[in-house]
Amino acid sequence: MKTYFLSLADRDRSERGDRHLAYVLAFVAGGVNAGGFMAVHQYTSHMSGMISSLADNIVLGNMKLVGLALGAIAAFVSGAATSAILINWARRRNLHSQYALPLALEAALFVVFAGSIAVSDIAPMRYTLLIVVLLCYVMGLQNAMITKLSGARIRTTHVTGMVTDVGIEFGKLLYRNGPLPRPGLPPVRADRAKLQLLLSMIGLFFSGGICGAFLFALFGLPAALVFAIPLTLIAIFPLVADVRA
Repeated sequence: MKTYFLSLADRDRSERGDRHLAYVLAFVAGGVNAGGFMAVHQYTSHMSGMISSLADNIVLGNMKLVGLALGAIAAFVSGAATSAILINWARRRNLHSQYALPLALEAALFVVFAGSIAVSDIAPMRYTLLIVVLLCYVMGLQNAMITKLSGARIRTTHVTGMVTDVGIEFGKLLYRNGPLPRPGLPPVRADRAKLQLLLSMIGLFFSGGICGAFLFALFGLPAALVFAIPLTLIAIFPLVADVRA
């Protein structure tokens, strides 16, 4: 068990470790995205909607929502930047925990999210901004980590991109190769392993959303602690390995 958990976030990567970590993070992203909606009626994992919201509210003159969208975008970018800083810092020191550090920070921020119930009685707009900024930062942190870890092959919060890639692979799968127009031209072949990975991640994001909506409806913000547990388990073993070294 220890070897398995170490393989998920260790500096020494395997295709299996990348795939299984992506599964966990897609589920967590779906769950926390649902939690953000249950808390403040805002989804926080995708920036397309935030940038559209920014444009719409500039035209409509709703400066409060313009500020909310700007805060969300800045937080997502800051989270991604933080992840890059942590990974590059640890990589230059050849630490086992180069990918575990962003995961540990993400788990800690889920604890902060759970504890934000203590200030939920402040002005509604301020509380909404607090939650949106916090969760967008977390999503940027997670998305940048898995992007760097996988060489930009996997993104766990960008479902639009995953669905697009599924469509591309289905197009390849349905394509019927006729006579080749010129010698040496390779036939069109779907990447079935990639298709399976993408469908699994979309399904896990969806499942995480259902689980998150159920838990947050039942327990409120403390349900975020449930999603901190797997991240902590994954991050702790590389961190302990560095401490011992």
